[in-house]
Amino acid sequence: MDIPDEFIDWRTKGFWMPEGRVSARDFAAARHSLFDGSFTWPLLVVRDAAVRANIATMAEYARRHGFSFAPHAKTSMAPSLLNAQLEAGAWAQTVATASQALVLRRLGVPRILIANQVLDPTALRWLATQDDVIMQVDSVAGVEAVAAAGGLPVLIELGHAGGRTGCRTVEEVVSVAEAAAPGVTVLGVTAYEGALQTADAVDEFLATQLAATRAIAHLLPEEVIVSAGGSAWFDRVITAFEGFRLDGHTVRTVLRSGASVTHDDGFYRERTPFNRVAAEGSLTSALEIHAQVLSTPEPGLAIVGMGKRDAPFDEGLPVTGAGEVVKLNDHHTYVRSSSLHVGDLVRFGLSHPCTAFDKWRFIPVADESDVVVDVLHTYF
Repeated sequence: MDIPDEFIDWRTKGFWMPEGRVSARDFAAARHSLFDGSFTWPLLVVRDAAVRANIATMAEYARRHGFSFAPHAKTSMAPSLLNAQLEAGAWAQTVATASQALVLRRLGVPRILIANQVLDPTALRWLATQDDVIMQVDSVAGVEAVAAAGGLPVLIELGHAGGRTGCRTVEEVVSVAEAAAPGVTVLGVTAYEGALQTADAVDEFLATQLAATRAIAHLLPEEVIVSAGGSAWFDRVITAFEGFRLDGHTVRTVLRSGASVTHDDGFYRERTPFNRVAAEGSLTSALEIHAQVLSTPEPGLAIVGMGKRDAPFDEGLPVTGAGEVVKLNDHHTYVRSSSLHVGDLVRFGLSHPCTAFDKWRFIPVADESDVVVDVLHTYF
């Protein structure tokens, strides 16, 4: 995978460089400390040992159960992390948009899944010229758009009531599959179960997905793809798909869990399937933000220089052992604490990595001694 170098300069949030510029590669080679004056606050940090362990854990988990792994690249859009997942054996990378697919193809990712229906004819015409790109459709209109652009292999998406995209019934899946025109090859059925709230609901939904796959088996090629797997229920996906067989076909089961690359200290810490199947492995949060106390204007209240522009807040507020985070403004965090003082540097754990990476163009990767060993750059 071709990972371009990028330059750090005065425009780079978190890095302190009033003059000149340096390549991200050279900056990492200098082995700066997080606390030697090379950075300013707030600063998002990725922990090297944790992210490497998470990548290895998910790769081994998929291999152990005979699944292909196609993690969601949109979590980080960071070439170094995507490359590490490919080197660990990922079968493909998954994206949400045509623009993200373009980025991954320019980076040299060999196989790309687009976990959405693309309808823009300009993007579709380009996608149709690319090898090993698979997209989703959930409507006859989607199939017609793909055919008009020149054709692509597709997966029919199954959705659920109250969810986002996807056919709502097996009958709709069949109708969409039967609408496939020349050049549009239906490879199988895909789904996203991550928004469902209970294991029973997930199991019922995945059973419907397999029923839909059987219903269109006569339209499918020799190798059939069945794909699912957010980061909250991948154990149920394994249980549902592991023994699935389809007469006359080989079945490739594909897991797409993406947030596992860094895990977190909130939403996924509480919901990771490894809480239910502890013997299968574990994940460790690899993301943290360091920020400084700006003011202690009232007893028991500290205002920290970090906010919604820096940290995710859509799936829970940041957390810290120094107190309780109660609110975020654009650039301020309210912490209930009696122990913090003006000037203190506070470490925060984060909830929901998918909305953390997009706020930072460059992110230092630090080892256990706080030495920077790499610099990630993101493409959002």
